[in-house]
Amino acid sequence: MASKFLKKIIAKDQQGLNTISAICSESKIKISDIKFLKNNQIFLLLIERFNKEGSKKEKKINSILKFEYINASKSKNINQNNNDKIIELISINLFKKEENYEITLLFLNNIIITLIAEIIEVTLEDQRINDKN
Repeated sequence: MASKFLKKIIAKDQQGLNTISAICSESKIKISDIKFLKNNQIFLLLIERFNKEGSKKEKKINSILKFEYINASKSKNINQNNNDKIIELISINLFKKEENYEITLLFLNNIIITLIAEIIEVTLEDQRINDKN
């Protein structure tokens, strides 16, 4: 029964972001499941990730990856008109630029999303465990 618990991880520093990056590497993301809510300063991704932290590593989990306090978003090599395309996340990196942070999401095939943030506040929240793989 314990394997059915859903996780929520909140990162507010480099170490926390590294943990979320490790858990989310190899996640699949559909282009249509990437949203930037500019007025709310929130960037959202609906991801399908492997259960790397559990005993059944082949199980897939649907999770929400939420970045808060985002001032701007830039992308490279993404065709935003191809909503059905699925991309694979490799890593999430953090750089300090003057007064802001640059959070870089690196995907396969040289796809990059860069987020400009005032502070680091990233939440990984599991939504559902996919029992059918």
